[in-house]
Amino acid sequence: MTLITTLLDPKLYPAVELARLYARRGRIELWFRDIKTSMGMETLRCLSPKMVHKELEMFFIAYNLIRCLMAEAAQACAGAIERLSFKGTVDSLRQFSTAIAQARSRGKKNHLMAQLLELIAKDKVPERPGRREPRAVKRRPKPYQKLNRPRRQMKEMPHRSKYRKKS
Repeated sequence: MTLITTLLDPKLYPAVELARLYARRGRIELWFRDIKTSMGMETLRCLSPKMVHKELEMFFIAYNLIRCLMAEAAQACAGAIERLSFKGTVDSLRQFSTAIAQARSRGKKNHLMAQLLELIAKDKVPERPGRREPRAVKRRPKPYQKLNRPRRQMKEMPHRSKYRKKS
């Protein structure tokens, strides 16, 4: 691996440490993908800045709840949290949430939670050492036309974009 940087002092910035940080950055990008894609946060639905802020807070609360469940499952089943599937945890939580909410006794809730944690711990992603992905832009069609004029001048221009505004 060749890492090009402007951090020139090898004592302050050892190559091994920079490589470790770069690898960590890759995991952080996966976490952002979990929030955006797996949780459906690609397009925010609120219009006012105050409501967008609340919507973002709710996504982050839900994300942290899921990560806490993954940490509990890893600890309860003596596994590595990095190997647990985020999407699998989301799906398992959706399946169990109604049953847990409707459980009449503390014992039943605890039993369902233990089953949920066990299911999360079993849903592992394959180990992929040395995996590298090329950096590329993945264009996804959005149902909006391009904003290529000031907002106040922008109007529906069907000839400018293949995506039509739904009536």
